[in-house]
Amino acid sequence: METSGILGTKADIVRAQVERAIAEFRAARPVLIHGAGRTVLAFGVDGIDHVAAGAAAALSPSMAHLLLPAARLRRLGLERSAPARVALPQITPSRIETLALTIEARIDAPVSPVDDLDEAALELARLALIVPAVVMVPLAAGSDAPLHVLSVDAAAIGDFRKLEARLIRIVGRAPVPLEGAPDTEFVVFRGGEGLRDQVAIVIGKPNPAQPVPVRLHSACLTGDLFGSLKCDCGDQLRDTVEWMAKNGGGVLLYLDQEGRGNGIANKMRAYRLQSLGWDTYDADEVLGFDLDQRRFDFAAEMLKQLGITSIDVMTNNPVKIAAMADAGIEVRSERRVIGRATDENVRYLTSKRDRAGHAIDADALLASLAARK
Repeated sequence: METSGILGTKADIVRAQVERAIAEFRAARPVLIHGAGRTVLAFGVDGIDHVAAGAAAALSPSMAHLLLPAARLRRLGLERSAPARVALPQITPSRIETLALTIEARIDAPVSPVDDLDEAALELARLALIVPAVVMVPLAAGSDAPLHVLSVDAAAIGDFRKLEARLIRIVGRAPVPLEGAPDTEFVVFRGGEGLRDQVAIVIGKPNPAQPVPVRLHSACLTGDLFGSLKCDCGDQLRDTVEWMAKNGGGVLLYLDQEGRGNGIANKMRAYRLQSLGWDTYDADEVLGFDLDQRRFDFAAEMLKQLGITSIDVMTNNPVKIAAMADAGIEVRSERRVIGRATDENVRYLTSKRDRAGHAIDADALLASLAARK
């Protein structure tokens, strides 16, 4: 590969640039996004305050705009399938918060199409796991950029996910005996999703010359660790490990994709909305998220690095099945993984069936729940 100085390859430089920008956004600091001879100062809505607003307004009076994704625009009363700009004649934190987060808010100004820098800013917000709403302050040509503000190329942000998937690598592995599955190895990969690590849990001695039972399991702190009754994730995790241990082994990919890829903070925001009566997908839409933010191309690369190219996939989610096939993994068969129905999760399971096409027999779950009462 072509080298470019102390940081190594050009790919290394692109990754480092975006990784630093992700860290800045997560720390509620602005970044400069540039491309095609233009530069914009971008603020994540999570970090906008009166001091930041005043400083931004001084840089570009009457030219700023708020970026909102299509999901949030629909909640504001506009039927949209693409993100859009809302003009900010004044950078007012209270108005920004209302448009980005308030449940009962409605759009209060015309919207206009986004450009490449806008798309890059929204992608950066998603990578940083913050609310996908960004204040954009264009800098006039020839004006001095703010000192000590990180600069990142819009194209680098757009290329980041594919690059991370391609360059994911093993950084550690060790035997970790589990209850009921003592012959287990944890293999840790670096990359795939922003600044995070992923884990392949190899149970038993699966034969890669044959289709290997595989589950792609997105991390769920509340369900996996604490046994939350709001979802079936913990049951799916433990039932999969038990089944693999009793049936010749397999691989569980434990992917850092909390809250369908929205992050733990946004998941808790969505849970608060659910406690007020919102459906799981509607709650995400209020926050600006579509049905599912997850991608699984890096999971396919993890399997390939383990020598696995043919699988019996253990999932209810058709998107995961399609993603494996698209990435060159042969899906020989499918096995459903259904957890317990509880009073707290029946609506959630039914929503996954009805709105995201998951292969869940919710009627049977309801019957089993009724039988236990």
